[in-house]
Amino acid sequence: MTDKSSRRPRVVLLTSEIYPFSKSGGLGDVMGALPPALRREHADISVITPFYGRLSSAGHEIRLVKSDCPVGYPWEPVTAEIYRTEYQGVKIYFVSRGEYFDRRAYYNTYEGDYFDNCERFTFFVRAALSWCRQFDHAPDIIHAHDWQSALAPVFLHFLRPVDPFWKNTRTVMTIHNLAFQGRFSSRLFKNCGLPQQAWHMDGVEFYGDLNLLKGGIAYADAITTVSPAYAREILSPTFGCGLEGILQARKERIHGILNGADYGVWDPGNDQYLPCVYDKKCVEGKKTCKRMLLREFYMADQLEDRPVLSFIGRLRKQKGIDLLFDILPQLMEQEVGVIVLGEGNLEYEARLQEMVEQYPGRLGGAIGYSEDLAHRIHAGSDIFLMPSRYEPCGLTQMYALRFGTPPVATAVGGLIDTITPYPDAAATGFTFAQPKAELLLQAVNTATTLWRDKKAWHQIVDRGMRQAFTWKHAARQYLALYNELLHPAGAAPAPKPRHREEKINIRQRPNPKEETTNASDQKIS
Repeated sequence: MTDKSSRRPRVVLLTSEIYPFSKSGGLGDVMGALPPALRREHADISVITPFYGRLSSAGHEIRLVKSDCPVGYPWEPVTAEIYRTEYQGVKIYFVSRGEYFDRRAYYNTYEGDYFDNCERFTFFVRAALSWCRQFDHAPDIIHAHDWQSALAPVFLHFLRPVDPFWKNTRTVMTIHNLAFQGRFSSRLFKNCGLPQQAWHMDGVEFYGDLNLLKGGIAYADAITTVSPAYAREILSPTFGCGLEGILQARKERIHGILNGADYGVWDPGNDQYLPCVYDKKCVEGKKTCKRMLLREFYMADQLEDRPVLSFIGRLRKQKGIDLLFDILPQLMEQEVGVIVLGEGNLEYEARLQEMVEQYPGRLGGAIGYSEDLAHRIHAGSDIFLMPSRYEPCGLTQMYALRFGTPPVATAVGGLIDTITPYPDAAATGFTFAQPKAELLLQAVNTATTLWRDKKAWHQIVDRGMRQAFTWKHAARQYLALYNELLHPAGAAPAPKPRHREEKINIRQRPNPKEETTNASDQKIS
């Protein structure tokens, strides 16, 4: 008989995005890198994700493996199609149902979130768990990522006592961004198929609403965030986004594991998108990348001998784009160049376009996101800006460091964990204490002044390019956590609810008289 403690843990990761198949931001990048890293550390890894209408096949053969996967109550007549492919040796399963996922965007349009997001991702989680039952053995770990997958720990908490298949499965809930919680009207609770016991202040209920992420936090066996600093920050009202209470109650189970950077993709020494490759031993190629980038944005040739600053990210207040806009007039007076790539808030998009017209040749802007352009901006700019109000981890500052583009960033979250600030002797970048325009300007002025000292600047660039935030290190931390859950040595008991909780079989239907009949809650036939 095989010793359970010696075999590879069977881990299933649930995510709403995975690069290169789907991506709207950092979650997609993380999920494109973490599963292969876990596999290289000898875990048995599978990923389950939605099959979007805009899914990129990325040259991978995707084949149908089941056409009628049931999702159970309250949708017995409804089934999902399951597709499969492999990516870097990892089995990827796609949950498909046209009316839920065959859309132009993943979660929303400019007009707002899709009205049925709760139903869409409840369906996804239930289909994913149903598909897991087709495996030869139950997963050892179900690892949910962000609110779209957060109902998985909730379902499994109530399934384990009544369904032997899940008896030994443990759950991990990773918070990539606490601000996005999956908060919906309370009337949608009954259509999730959860038992009434889940509806209370220590469960999925949140000020009278249904909060999916809160449920995942409340019922997961372990909770992780994507950096140690963010794990500490979210316990406070400033960064807790209203969930600091439940997070404080579960703080013994919270672990901060820093994301890694995929240097197989983000490495200027081997980058298909760059006009000229370079590395820490010879950075001359960066000058060529700068010259070509300036031409791409029709910017003044004189900027080849001036600092060029860049910003890549969502045009939202979280990312501090408004702070950059506030200081742009002063930057233009200093005759530096600035390049912005991003999309998001329509007001910010319009403001960027107006300012590009106001400062031709010195301010370059591109609305949207382009993978190849992002690489060229990292390589061709001198200083990278991240004036975030909060930043759970951040990946772009890691990319910037590797590309020899020292970041100027707010001292929050993962930016604290990845940037050693000037004037420290081991400095790799520049930070400022609070998200205020005047502090951002001071930090930028410090960076541009040092840029003129070529020797000092080269030292900062060199130290940054030598940083290695590898997924190997992160994967080993996740594996240690998985093994701790599967083979606990005096593990802390689960928190007791503040009310008497009766055991029920969650397969039992609730009283039909209690079901809602709102148009947006109707069952699909």
